Parts: sequence; structure tokens; C-alpha cells
Amino acid sequence: MASSSASSLPYRGRFAPTPSGPLHFGSLIAAVASYLDARAHQGAWLVRIEDIDSPRAVAGADVIILQQLRDHGFSWDDDILYQSQRHERYQQALDQLTASNLTYRCTCSRKQIKARGPYYTGVCRQRQRRTEDSSIRFLNNQPVLEFDDALMGRQDIEAPFASEDFVLYRRDKLYTYQLAVVIDDIDQGITDIVRGADLLTASSWQINLWRQFTERLPRFAHVTLALDANGNKLSKQNHAPALQADQVREQLQAAFRFLGLPEVPSASPVQMLEAATEHWAATHLP
Repeated sequence: MASSSASSLPYRGRFAPTPSGPLHFGSLIAAVASYLDARAHQGAWLVRIEDIDSPRAVAGADVIILQQLRDHGFSWDDDILYQSQRHERYQQALDQLTASNLTYRCTCSRKQIKARGPYYTGVCRQRQRRTEDSSIRFLNNQPVLEFDDALMGRQDIEAPFASEDFVLYRRDKLYTYQLAVVIDDIDQGITDIVRGADLLTASSWQINLWRQFTERLPRFAHVTLALDANGNKLSKQNHAPALQADQVREQLQAAFRFLGLPEVPSASPVQMLEAATEHWAATHLP
């Protein structure tokens, strides 16, 4: 369960898109929710480009994303952080976990793991693999099985998932999202993580990692996902259409409606976000 220590610190939130293409409506919902929550708390709102998975990153997509945010009236309170520039920091964190005997090497392929069932079973825990052709996993001896979500309430995470020894460093020599996102949030002083519900269960892994580096834990709030006509999550992989620069006001109104907020006067995007912030505060703040 997340510590109450975050409440004693100035609010710092963030929006952290992956630059695999332009923002779509699902991305806009996450951006709006995180922004309104930060502004309703008179807090800071940061933007981070999560390009740690370099094969997925599309050249120039970050520039498009930042312009889309500006078009929709967003402003951020610190320099943009790029994960691709922080490999040394992630290695430092990985070394710290290894020194605490909380990692081990795994040579299992995805095919081998899938053949054993839906979850990794820890078969390499006792094998003392030394080969460089391996991933590095977190030794998940004390899994987080429950936590409180500010929007979705108490969450009980399925034990086989929460207990899985998740990957920190991939066989293709890339640091994983799970490691990078936690280190970034800690280093940037993030107190509140507002994002899509597709990351709800992964929060149990991330809380576990937070505990290895600091006593301070963030508050989590996950928003319902926007789905396409087939019931699939709107995503770049599912070819969700990009936000349109000539439909900014309509897209903002649609995002407000999706989040359960009333329609606001169709003014400038900045003014629309300000009006929506008041509705968010009335709805979600004590």
C-alpha cells in the first residue's frame, strides 16, 4: 500500500508518452487526467519522453508529441526528460539491486516461458547463470499484493502476476520500462502517478522497486481506458488515429466527457483546461 508520506510533499505529477508515433485520443485522456489532477492540487506537471525501448521509438515523434500538447493548451513545469539519455543512471540502480542480492540472470526464451504457463516460474533462480546472453530479473521474494488507487479504490493483484520475477534488463541489452519508470519518478520527485488502467497491475511491481530505493511511495490513480469499436485499447499498435490539429477543442471536450466531467465553454485550449480543472477539483478533491 502506498505510503502517506507523499501527502507531505509538494505535488509533482507527470505525463510520460512513448515516442512511437503521434498522440491519439487514449493518450489525450491520460494527459488531461494527469494535468487536471496536478493543477487542481496547485502542483507541478512534468513531461517525460519514455524512449527507453529504442526499437519502438520513431524518429521525430517526440517533436510531434510536444507540439500536440502545446496545441491542446498544455504547459509543463520543468525540462523534458528523455530516458534514452539516462542509461548510466539505470545501470547504477541495477548495480545497487545486484549488490543487495535482488537480481539474477535468466537465459529463458519467451517461447520457453510461454510453454510453462502464463507466468515466469523462476526456473533460473538457482542456476547461477553467468552468461552475458541473458536477461536480469528482480528477485521478487516479497510481492506487493494490494494497494490503494485514488480513482479505482483498493486493488488486489493476482498473486501469480504480483509474485513474478520481472525483467529489469533485457537480453537485447536494453533496460526495461519497469526499472526506468521507477528511477525516473524517484529522481524527478514525482508524488502522484495518474495514468491509464493498462498499467494498473504493473503498479505492484513498481511499488516493490520503489521500496528498494526509498521509503517514500507515490500515490497512484488509474483512469479507464478508451477502447476502439472492437473493444481493444486505443493504441499506436492498434493503429489508433492521431489527434488532429484542427479539432483541438472537440478533442478536449471529448476527453472531458470521457473522464466524467461536464462540457466547458469552447474557448482557447488553455481556458478550457482551466475550466476543466475546476470541475476535476470539485469531483475528485476533498
